[in-house]
Amino acid sequence: MLPIKVPPLGESIVEATVSRWLKKEGDVVAAGDTLVDLETDKITVEVPALKPGVLAKRARNEGDVVHVDDVLGELDETAVPATVVAAQAPAPAAKSPAPAAPASAPPAPARSAPPPTAQSETIKSSPAARRIAEERGIDIAAVAGTGRGGVVSKPDVLAAPSGTERAPVAAWTPTSAPSAPPRGGNGATPGERETREKMSTRRKRIAENLLQSQHATAHLTTFNEVDMSALNALRDKYKEKVEKEHGVKLTFMPFFVRAACQALKQFPMVNAQIDGDTIIYKHYVNMGIAVASEQGLVVPNVKDADRKGTIDLSREISEVAKRARDGKLTMDDLTGGTFTITNGGVFGSLISTPIINYPQVGILGLHKTQDRPIAVNGQVVIRPMMYIALSYDHRIVDGQQAVLFLVRVKELVEDPAAMLIE
Repeated sequence: MLPIKVPPLGESIVEATVSRWLKKEGDVVAAGDTLVDLETDKITVEVPALKPGVLAKRARNEGDVVHVDDVLGELDETAVPATVVAAQAPAPAAKSPAPAAPASAPPAPARSAPPPTAQSETIKSSPAARRIAEERGIDIAAVAGTGRGGVVSKPDVLAAPSGTERAPVAAWTPTSAPSAPPRGGNGATPGERETREKMSTRRKRIAENLLQSQHATAHLTTFNEVDMSALNALRDKYKEKVEKEHGVKLTFMPFFVRAACQALKQFPMVNAQIDGDTIIYKHYVNMGIAVASEQGLVVPNVKDADRKGTIDLSREISEVAKRARDGKLTMDDLTGGTFTITNGGVFGSLISTPIINYPQVGILGLHKTQDRPIAVNGQVVIRPMMYIALSYDHRIVDGQQAVLFLVRVKELVEDPAAMLIE
């Protein structure tokens, strides 16, 4: 028997949760097939079969917490290896055509097309890859496999270029297996008053980190508001040109990243870190961008953001956000951050107090832009306004520094041309 073990999970990650078994005991598997998904506090890890065989035992259940090198199950590599090969081989073509139907016979009724998965089963691919292909309508036969032996894996499907979408097929409804009862978005069936769900490793770790931030820092928040008129005008003027020439969408985030980077140079204490009784000053900015994914909140970093221009920042922010939503973040994406920006405005938040991404000492919160009446030169005018917030660790960042940092961000965003000459 070949033991199936928990692989190395990455820097500083010591445990994971068995998220989902993709194979049952007794299932025939090929080398490269994903057996089980493990969820860590940062990334999802697929555990593949290293050799063909039969899954003889599942030693861990879904929801169990496991550690590196723990045994997840056993694979019988000596069992029916020929079956594994046959399972992946395409069915042989018919040697002779079927006899024609008699002229008097009525035409056979048209059959609905088989389910799309029938074709994908003949392709060397992992179950996770086939599942994602089904969900996204991708023809898995058109996806190049990079796994061992050319196996199409989940990352291959996620990275598939446009044009690999499967052609629509007629509806197909199996006659067996009655449909499951409808369930609500929280997994409850109609009429249920309560449901219980075990907290995932990622959700537990997020909770622990937030509590640690609140308990280990002198948490304080200061607010200001920004007139977005100039930035709106600049973005409206150049967004089509930038998208046409550079292939990226020009959003507001890269401008706030640039403004924050320049403000951090003036107030380096906000970009520092406490190590015991020592202050570590970071002379670079790895900008964390908080992204809400299906698995929970993650904060990937744009490395050396202070050395990049607006176009490069737009591209990297878009790429790292896509990797976060697709579950393809690497450990390098998630480590080394020095400061964080979170944008609750995309969900409609008007004002909030963001929690510091410990052990960082500052986080900038952006919010919804809303037309409001303000006084300008003695006149009441309507302007697009945004509240911004800076939460900071008062142990090393004084109130004056925090307020002046936020004022500097406000000045740069309200006069975006100033960012170009500094």
